[in-house]
Amino acid sequence: MLKFLSRPAVKLVERYLPDPFIFVLLLTLVAAAAAIGVERQTPLAVMRMWGDGFWGLLTFSMQMLLVLVTGFMLASSPPVKQLLQRIAGLARNPGHAILLVTFVSLAASWINWGFGLVVGALFAKELARQVRVDYRLLIASAYSGFVVWHGGLAGSIPLTIATDDHFLAEQMGLIGTGSTIFAFFNLAIVACLFIAVPLVNRAMLPDEKESVYVDPKLLEEVEPVSRARITRPAERLENSTTLAWLVGIPGLIFLVDYFLLRSGGLNLNVVNFMFLFLAIVLHRTPRNLLNSLNEAIKGGAGIVIQFPFYAGIMAIMMQSGLAESLSEWLISFATETTLPFWSFISAGIVNIFVPSGGGQWAVQAPVMVPAAEALGADIPRIAMAVAWGDAWTNLLQPFWALPVLAIAGLKAKDIMGYCLIQLLVTGVIISIGLTWF
Repeated sequence: MLKFLSRPAVKLVERYLPDPFIFVLLLTLVAAAAAIGVERQTPLAVMRMWGDGFWGLLTFSMQMLLVLVTGFMLASSPPVKQLLQRIAGLARNPGHAILLVTFVSLAASWINWGFGLVVGALFAKELARQVRVDYRLLIASAYSGFVVWHGGLAGSIPLTIATDDHFLAEQMGLIGTGSTIFAFFNLAIVACLFIAVPLVNRAMLPDEKESVYVDPKLLEEVEPVSRARITRPAERLENSTTLAWLVGIPGLIFLVDYFLLRSGGLNLNVVNFMFLFLAIVLHRTPRNLLNSLNEAIKGGAGIVIQFPFYAGIMAIMMQSGLAESLSEWLISFATETTLPFWSFISAGIVNIFVPSGGGQWAVQAPVMVPAAEALGADIPRIAMAVAWGDAWTNLLQPFWALPVLAIAGLKAKDIMGYCLIQLLVTGVIISIGLTWF
């Protein structure tokens, strides 16, 4: 049945889903029109909101670009490639490949979302080298594992409300991860998704005659420089293992000190630092690292040009009152039992316009927390409902697929048809888990 349903979904998306840049332009116009029509903002005021907020994600944009670049460099290093090759060797047929890439992506995304995005895509490419399988579904499967990230160890909302002096600390206090990430209802949702998502992807595997296979050019790799060809002093420095390790090893020692002696936690900067210095050491020479960098940076164009537009959309949604109005409307008919569900749905809708977990919590928390208090609902569950809503519609919103698509060499329309089926299935599972578990 899922194979039957996925066919029209894939064709529909291929025909009508534009390039992600067109998508963000259309979202900009929709957000601006809604702010004018619904919130009664003037066109001038909306334009100012958009323009003032346009560069609000510059730091985050650079962090995301570095997630892609440093993750690619790490995963393309010889030891990691060998490990991925060995794991990929476990797949004996297309069905095995789909199940394996989905599970690896789920596990990696639960640990850290940036790690999951990059490792899932690179592991999918390694599987494509070893198994003849529909490449579109393979990459869609790698991306579908991202759905669990906000219920995992790097979930921004549960980590925020567990941090001293967060912006709602006086109203809701500190909520430890034992009540959110490691709560029974959340672990139950994660466990169900670890079972359902791989099986759904496997069920959508198209027949041989309908499959689309990878272009061999996308799987080409850069060969390391042969030491026999090194003649100039500058080349000796570029291919010096000693130079790379003199810088790379102290970076790793710093990480040991940060985690063990100073009890530091994971964040984007730490993840990028870790990926970069592991890549420096594992590539062994600066030249090999730079060759990998040249390959990685090719896929960063979408992030560079699109993230400022999303920052502008976020500014319109937050400053005009659109996000607050949407959230208030959706919870206006909720009860103590159904508030988690409607919080989840509202977060899923807002995420299409504000694809940032932390930014979304800043918008919705001032509405959701008082509503939970008024209805007597469980605040940790409401917080996780917003977190899951944010993660859920990433299967529809191509914003977070950009790093995966860049590595894979595909377009959003190639994978979003399969992701649409996962959106429906995972939405049911998460809704049941938030309401009844």
